Parts: sequence; C-alpha cells; structure tokens
Amino acid sequence: MRVVIVTESFPPDVNGVAHCALQTARHLVDRGHAPVVVAPAPAPGHKPDANAPCPVVHVPSLPLPGYPQVRVALPSRRLAATLIEHRADVVHLASPFVLGVRGMAAAARLGTPAVAVYQTDLAGYARTYMGAGEAAAWRRIRSVHGAADLTLAPSSAALRDLETHGVPRVELWPRGVDTERFRPDRRDEALRRELAPNGELIVGYVGRLAPEKQVELLAGACGLEGVRIVVVGDGPSRPGLEQALPGAVFLGRRTGDDLARVFASFDVFAHTGPFETFCQTVQEAMASGLPVVAPAAGGPLDLVAHGRTGLLVPPRDATAVRDAVRALAADAGLRAAFGAAGRATVEGRTWAAVGDQLIGHYANVLAARRTAVAA
Repeated sequence: MRVVIVTESFPPDVNGVAHCALQTARHLVDRGHAPVVVAPAPAPGHKPDANAPCPVVHVPSLPLPGYPQVRVALPSRRLAATLIEHRADVVHLASPFVLGVRGMAAAARLGTPAVAVYQTDLAGYARTYMGAGEAAAWRRIRSVHGAADLTLAPSSAALRDLETHGVPRVELWPRGVDTERFRPDRRDEALRRELAPNGELIVGYVGRLAPEKQVELLAGACGLEGVRIVVVGDGPSRPGLEQALPGAVFLGRRTGDDLARVFASFDVFAHTGPFETFCQTVQEAMASGLPVVAPAAGGPLDLVAHGRTGLLVPPRDATAVRDAVRALAADAGLRAAFGAAGRATVEGRTWAAVGDQLIGHYANVLAARRTAVAA
C-alpha cells in the first residue's frame, strides 16, 4: 500500500503524536509498504530527524502562541501535491486538528480513503486552557472525524467518548511499546546515587510540563520523608513547577536509550494528567518494571490493573496521589510484585503487533470502498 501519513507532529518533536507517527512509518516500511509523512516544519535550529524511515515533506509552520514547543502548520500546496504525487491508497491522519483537517479535505477531493487516529483530548484541553469551549471542541472533533472512513481510538475510554459525542465508524487501536529499549535491566545505580544521594525512594514523572498534565499534584508526595521526586520533560509549566515541587529534580527532556535508563532507575512511576487518551509513558514505565500510580480516567484505565500492576487514584486528587506513593514507598515487596506484573502485561504489546492491526484496518477500509463502488 501507498500511505500518506499526515501528522500534526513528527520528530524532532517529542510527544505521543510524533512518536506514534514515527513508529507507524517504520512498521509500514518493515512490512514492505510505501509511506510518506507530511508534517509541520520543525522550529528554526531544530534539524529534521535524519533517521526517518521514509520521505518526510515539511510544510511551513509557526509556533502556537503561548506554547512555542508546539508548531502549527500554515496553508500549503505541498500537502495536496504529495497525495497526488505519491498516488496514495490511504491517507492516515494522526491526531487531525489543523494540518489533518486539510489532509482530510484533500483526500475527499481526490476520492482517497482516510483513516483518522484520535490521540488528543481537545475537549479536555479546552476546559484546561479556556475554562470553557468543550462543546465547540466536540463539534470540531465530530466534524473532522465524521468525514473519515474510519476513526481509530487508542483506549476504551476514548472510544466511548467519541461514540457518546456522535462520531461514527470508530474502532479500537491501542499503542505499542518498545520492550527491548524499555526494560528493568537498564537500571543505573550510579544515576540513582546522583538523583537520590541519601538513598531516597525515587518517584518519577515523564511527560510534557503543561497545565493539562497537572504535575503539581505531586506536591504532596514531595513532602514525604525518604522520597525524591524526579521530573523528566519540558514545557511552559516548568518554572511554576520548580516552585511548586520543592526538592524535586528536573532533568529536562530525555530521549532514546537515555530515557530508558532514567525510567528503569525509578522506583515508582507517577502520572498525573486526567486527559490522556492513551498514556504511552505508563506503558514505558510498565515495560521498565515499575509500579504505576495514575488517575482513574482515560487511557490509564486500560493500562493499569489496580492492585496488580499499580494504583489508580481519583483524578485531580493530590492527597490520593500522596497516599498511593506512601503506600508503595512502605512496601518493597508490593513494588516488586506490581513491577513484575506490569512488565509481563506489556511484553506482547509490541509496535509490530499493533502495526499489523493498523494495516488490517487499512485493508478493511479499502475493501469497504471497493464494495461501495461496485454497488
């Protein structure tokens, strides 16, 4: 198949949309298909990923006001030209919002089937950043995804949200995890001594530092004796979080094997954001053999088995986060049991396995189009 992946983000960006688009392109190449990626151009001074598995077409972009780490694509003829030149069989729309909307329109004009991948809780972001606008966000989501031949939801919670708000033709497509990169034996005792020189229990967060992630909920855990909070990632909330989390260590952005080493050197992984449609970092923590503390909302509901691989807590509840960390800090045996169970749970969730599921969804969409034409 010839596939054009239209994505709102791609490496060198570090986020779930970029990572999933990259893994999708890699798997398509591995299986003998021919993908091309269309993505916003990276910020000046940031080089495109030299190891991209397929051609990448960049369209002009500008930073999102107030959040310069996010680039927004400008109108460009390159998108439609790429669909035509590549003779796409399928257009894959990764978290369509701006560029993806244009990709959907171009696919419709050309009569090319489109598969839209839902990855970003725009309604949740509207509540966080504007205090309102949730209904408008759902209208946009319904309009964009309703035009696709198929929408793929990453979790059961996301699928229910889409169906409840009137999005048709939705199926489940989860995310894979690199269990070769993220594994317990990457634990680094020298790094642990650097992060926790007095032998503290290390509780880690990995992700963007932005208001919707609500990382400030770790403040209570910062006050626990013998606990050291380590924050990995960057974003507009970092200055405020450095004030809100006294004693926490901020490592900035980490990627690749370095990130895997940091993950494996934690004792507990804590995620705080209540708007995750999936939450890839939870899977990476589980692959690293860590017990997980996460909100009982969105994607983590599918990933964390409460009382077996981690502890689910009420969303937005700093006291519950603190109490869950305290319980795990007090019981090394429980941490070990949860971590081992988490690793066992994700071992079959490879990118190859979920990539094959995606190719199956493409094939079903193409078959349905052929049937419709024949009728």
